[in-house]
Amino acid sequence: MRRATLWLIPAMFLAAFPLRAEDRINVVASFSILADFARNAGGERVRVTSLVGPNGDVHVYTPTPADARTIADARLVVVNGLGLEGWLPRLLQSAGSRAPIVTASRGVAPLKFGSETDPHAWQSVVNAKIYIANIRNALVEVDPAGADDYRKNADAYLAELDALDAEVRAAIAKIPPARRKLISTHDAFGYFAKAYGFETIAPLGASTEAEPGARDIAGIITRIKASGASAVFPENISDERLIRRISAETGASIGGTLYTDSLTDEKGNAPTYIALVRHNIRTLTRALGE
Repeated sequence: MRRATLWLIPAMFLAAFPLRAEDRINVVASFSILADFARNAGGERVRVTSLVGPNGDVHVYTPTPADARTIADARLVVVNGLGLEGWLPRLLQSAGSRAPIVTASRGVAPLKFGSETDPHAWQSVVNAKIYIANIRNALVEVDPAGADDYRKNADAYLAELDALDAEVRAAIAKIPPARRKLISTHDAFGYFAKAYGFETIAPLGASTEAEPGARDIAGIITRIKASGASAVFPENISDERLIRRISAETGASIGGTLYTDSLTDEKGNAPTYIALVRHNIRTLTRALGE
């Protein structure tokens, strides 16, 4: 018994200390929301880098040589899929990385705009749970020694997401159904709208790369007037001039900035996914509630 006790002491001693930085798993995420998911699933066992940083637009991002070096050192690459990161295949090829790639949206039922897939599946908190499960499973594959940690981290975060989803539904219940009109710069809220009972209208499509013509803008203005929408919402990643023009021509007020495809830095309103969702819901309920 005494000998067994002596063996247990160093194990307990080592367990009290987190992994050294150099021992952590290098995880590279394509953009900041996925990076936040990876940190929550990975905990102390991972070091996460986001290619597209705070307030960055993943649709139009241009990779740098430094990004290729970052990818080359990765043990796991986390991507959204659904056509979001059109620039990523060439970056992966130039980096020569053999790291496994996890498509975080795998298993999500995709929405379509005609032939175009809507990539913004994370805007539904229920879908965010699918993302977490996929990232957790990929981390277990890459680092089996940390399997228990990854499962515990994911379970804790999934419980937070369950609570967040309930919070969102309770807040939206206070908005009269006729006022649940979400007018934003680009069509980023399709999954949110389907999950929580909103109608969406946007002058840009699923990507911010689109440039609407005068006829397109006129058509959007007509639709917004007909919808009776009371507010329009600029986005943190987009130029506000178009949405302000729409506000002026429709009489709808500016309801406040929404966060769509990117988190902010630590000093901003949305440094995490949960903070992003809460900010957006507060903004919507203030602008659209009676």
